[in-house]
Formats: sequence, structure tokens, C-alpha cells
Amino acid sequence: MNRLAHPRLAAVEIEGMTRSAFLLRAVLGAGAVYGTAAVTPLVRRAAAQAGGDVDVVNFALTLEYLEADFYRRAREIDLGMELAILAEEFGNHEREHVDGLVATVEELGGRPAERPRFTFPLTSRADFEKLAVTLEDTGVSAYNGAAPAISDKRILAAAGGIVQVEARHAAALRLATGEDPSPDTFEPALERDEVLRAVEPFIAS
Repeated sequence: MNRLAHPRLAAVEIEGMTRSAFLLRAVLGAGAVYGTAAVTPLVRRAAAQAGGDVDVVNFALTLEYLEADFYRRAREIDLGMELAILAEEFGNHEREHVDGLVATVEELGGRPAERPRFTFPLTSRADFEKLAVTLEDTGVSAYNGAAPAISDKRILAAAGGIVQVEARHAAALRLATGEDPSPDTFEPALERDEVLRAVEPFIAS
């Protein structure tokens, strides 16, 4: 297994039948098997085949639903003061991202993606520490992958603003848990065929 793999992502369950939910399952599958570096080329390919900006924004919305729900569930765990403060602050950010993306889809004349139901392997502080950074990294890679498919420059600028916040979340969480806040000089990527082989079982399910 690739050293960058995050198998805990495979334990995140998503109940939903929308295109965005299926793509999010594939994204988590790629991260589970090959690591978050695999997410960028997967999303880039899927977004290029999407039906325009509404589809891309709805995928981003589904990702923000995931992160917002994760931080909501984290409030049920004893995280200690520092992590609890971060979880509360970051959860507020993710909810604001949701509101902004819902409004964007509606402004584009589309229908916002339905909120799926999520289940996380989250029962302890250790679970939170491992999964929080991975989810934030996955979000950054997903936004990076989707950006080239966005045609409206205003939406691209808004997505750029969100992805920078997600990256800051990941760095702050790494610092709080004793990790390197910026482990890579450049965002690594895998070949498309490697990613597709990795996520095929997750898409089929």
C-alpha cells in the first residue's frame, strides 16, 4: 500500500444517490487507497466531464456538507480545550461555506445538492486527530482538481478563497497534533490510471 494512503477514509460512510455523493465516495476511496494526492487528478477528470459550473459547485457543496457534519459530530467527543476550540471555529467556517455554495448554485439557476447522511469512525480524540487532517487535505486536493473545470471567474475566485481556508485548517490541525504543518513543497499527483484502478471498487458499491 502506498505510504500516503489513508485507509480511515474508507470507513467514512455516505448515504446518498446523487452524482455528487457518488463522486465524493470515489474521492474518499482514492484517498483511502493511494492518499490525498490521488484526489486531485480524479476530481479533475470527473469535473471535466461534468455538466458545467453547477455540477462542480454542487460537488464542492457535498464536500462541505461532509466537513461541516464531521466537526458537528466532533463536539460530542472530549477533544481537550485546544482542539475543541479549533473544531468549533472550523465547523463554523464549513457551515458558512455550505451557505455560500448553496446561494451560488441558486444564483446559477441550479438546484443545490441534497445533504447526504454521513457516518464517521469518530469515537475518541485520537480518531479526530487522524481524520481531521486527512479530511482537510482531501478537501484541498478536491478543490485543486475541480478548479480547471470552472468557467465563471467569480466562482473560481470564490473556490480559491475556500481552498486557502481549508489549507489553513489542515496546517493548524497539524500544529495542534505535533505534525509538520507544511510537509510538501509541491502538491504530488498520481497517474490517472492508478487513481481509476484504486477507486473502481468504491464507485461500483
